[in-house]
Amino acid sequence: MSLYDEDTFVVLETNQPEQFVTAAELLEKLKAVLAGEHEDLPQDLLKLSSVEKQAKYLIDTYCELDVGPGKFLQWYAVRLEK
Repeated sequence: MSLYDEDTFVVLETNQPEQFVTAAELLEKLKAVLAGEHEDLPQDLLKLSSVEKQAKYLIDTYCELDVGPGKFLQWYAVRLEK
């Protein structure tokens, strides 16, 4: 069980409206981004053996990822009123 199982995240991305996604959707999004070419991944991320582990680590420890010059990808956990 992850800390974020019931949480929703808001995702901010270059030229995109803000999106509200589940932790699972954010994980898939980050895995897709990490599967692409990246030169500037944080060192602690490079030590992890799989894209899945890297994506989970990002969700737990970061709130943004460098996705290229002039681009951004940020995410923040939000609690929606039930």
